Amino acid sequence: MKPGFRKKTVLCRPVKGGMTEQEKAEAGLLYNPNRTDEMAKYRFVIQDAMCEYNRLKPSQVKKRRDFLAKIFGRIGRKCNILPPFRCDYGFRIEVGENFFANYNFVVLDGNYVRIGDNVWIAPNVGIYAAGHPLDVKDRIDGWEYAYPVTIGDNVWIGGSATIIGGVTIGDNSVVAAGSVVIRDVPANTLVAGNPARVIRRITAADRAKYKREKGG
Repeated sequence: MKPGFRKKTVLCRPVKGGMTEQEKAEAGLLYNPNRTDEMAKYRFVIQDAMCEYNRLKPSQVKKRRDFLAKIFGRIGRKCNILPPFRCDYGFRIEVGENFFANYNFVVLDGNYVRIGDNVWIAPNVGIYAAGHPLDVKDRIDGWEYAYPVTIGDNVWIGGSATIIGGVTIGDNSVVAAGSVVIRDVPANTLVAGNPARVIRRITAADRAKYKREKGG
């Protein structure tokens, strides 16, 4: 097991000759989270825990970080997620060092959501690894799918952005406010829009864009 990672949570009992619903979800196959009791019960445990977390004071940064360390699959020593925060399972969320997320951060972690170092997330951002089929019968019958999300180092995600399952956001990139990210984001780029597209590369010249105090 890699340093900083908790032992993987196993929700579902083994199935002879087949895959559990948890294994299907993590393999990107259709799964039904309510087909057995284990996944539903665990979601309630985590959702109840999030209600407790959201009652902690914003000033209790270390207490909130240590609370999440019992739930996340991995967490950096410096992590600050302002309440309210919501997630489904928690153990599939991995965040690196110096992570910050502002108010109303939502992660639907039907599959793994892996976030690197120095990532900042603005208010009202949603990361939705889980989704529902277009076919109405499958959807009504409770089937879902979930694809992993990977966010590299030094990424800034603007307010009210939406990240859809299956995408990778490259290092040093910026996702503009209100964007809907449905495809991979190259490293060192600014993306914006719905669906998000590359606006331009981020270069050293961007450091000169903002006014600074003399000598700063």
